[in-house]
Amino acid sequence: MRTVAVIPAYNEEKRVPQVVRDALKFVDSVIVVDDGSTDRTAEVSEQAGAKVIRHVENCGAGAATMTGIEAARRTCADVLVTLDADEQHSSEDIPALLAPIEKGEADIVFANRFGQRNRIPLIRRLFNGIGNIITFGATGKWVSDSQCGFKVFGPRALKQVDLKMSGFEFCTEIVREAAQHKWRIAQVPTKVLYSEYTLAKGQSFANGVKTALKILLRSFLR
Repeated sequence: MRTVAVIPAYNEEKRVPQVVRDALKFVDSVIVVDDGSTDRTAEVSEQAGAKVIRHVENCGAGAATMTGIEAARRTCADVLVTLDADEQHSSEDIPALLAPIEKGEADIVFANRFGQRNRIPLIRRLFNGIGNIITFGATGKWVSDSQCGFKVFGPRALKQVDLKMSGFEFCTEIVREAAQHKWRIAQVPTKVLYSEYTLAKGQSFANGVKTALKILLRSFLR
């Protein structure tokens, strides 16, 4: 199966090259979606070996992810891996995430940063728990780390996924897609590395509330 990694990136010139290089050890190609960056994210991603698609302006993580998904489909990808551009995820976990797809046991695989002994700040655990509860309320599916950007879409999920939400709420939308299409779900414990940088760039409480409201509103409208 042809496996493609998609990395949405916004002003990540210092970190995305290493993410690209590490991912290329485990996938056939990497697509970086430069989501309106004002730095050299696009240039350094290309130098690291990625194909780059640029958004003229910052559209949001969900929009960038969907752009990458559509690009991967055009390359006739069979399997899609999504991961963040800030070195939070370990590409060494990609084979473990791919395994349920390769064995025909799942259509989508969610990484679970809380499934092993990672040093995760209490505030992040709290936000994740709230996100999981909101996601369960909106979708009826319980995913232990619903807001993590590290996922694998198998052939069926890659063909059917259609994200409409442009911001961070797209993570919950993916769970809803899984419920609606009745995808088989697997969850795999993974490593996570938090730094001062990754903690600073995460969602604020105010943005988290806005995201939650968008998710709930969208769930009632569908």
